[in-house]
Amino acid sequence: MEEEDPNKRKWFRDPINPNFVQLHRVRDIVYSGKTKFQSVDIIHTNSFGRCLVLDGKIQSSEQDEFIYHEALVHPSMITHPRPRRVFIAGGGEGATLREVLAHHSVERVVMIDIDQEAVDICRRFLPSMHQDSFEDNRVELLHRDAREYLTNSEQKFDVMIIDLTDPLEGGPSYLLYTQQFYRLAGERLDSEGILSLQAGCCCWGELSTFAAINNTLHSAFPRVFPYQADIPSFGGLWGFALASQQLDPLSLSVEEVDRQISARVSRSLRFYDGLTHQGMFCLPLYLRQEMAQGKSIITDENPLFLH
Repeated sequence: MEEEDPNKRKWFRDPINPNFVQLHRVRDIVYSGKTKFQSVDIIHTNSFGRCLVLDGKIQSSEQDEFIYHEALVHPSMITHPRPRRVFIAGGGEGATLREVLAHHSVERVVMIDIDQEAVDICRRFLPSMHQDSFEDNRVELLHRDAREYLTNSEQKFDVMIIDLTDPLEGGPSYLLYTQQFYRLAGERLDSEGILSLQAGCCCWGELSTFAAINNTLHSAFPRVFPYQADIPSFGGLWGFALASQQLDPLSLSVEEVDRQISARVSRSLRFYDGLTHQGMFCLPLYLRQEMAQGKSIITDENPLFLH
């Protein structure tokens, strides 16, 4: 936190990249502490309401988290013809879980977040995000290593959603961005299964992570579909990707997406609809060129090549 001397106003400094930071005026520090895995802060900002901050970076804000979580969840869920079994890695604030459970077809969700303390903090201080989703009897919430769980399980899922911190932020999450993990995920998906994940910043000058994640996905899946959404609290455009053996989100028309939302989703959406679906997958030329030029693949042995 930084203080503005005249009125002792506090500012939170959020580094978007080494050359770009955002400053958020802080109304109140709701919670501040450390778990076994990371620092956790809940701050109340004037612009974005309560924000979840992990290791000094904003992960979700009350005002625009719906953009991130609808973009992460619904393209995969709508592309799948009938998602019943869903796996979530990460997503400790519960908003990804909230969006998944909005689909009538969902019968079971396995959510794994290694940091139980962080999840408990979110359950206490961010009720508007999880909206009691953790209490749903379709949910199995586990606090363990997600990769280890999948390695030792023979369960199959229709949709897998990876909602983790960026691989460049350090910690164990990078092992869920590697070629080896994506191949493991593919083995745990049904033949019509689909994987969804956040893929890092798409802001100008910070495209290498997004390109590398998509190149790594291409080494494990025959069909990969990168897309992006503008998330103000993250500093601009943010990347996502879908990966599958068979399914193609680009085959869905505006009208078909809207029909499926109406028939299958129990809550009103604020960001995602048929027109948004098509628009998110229309990447600008410079981003397509960056992805075509980049050949880096993230592996267990070479995870930190971006540094």
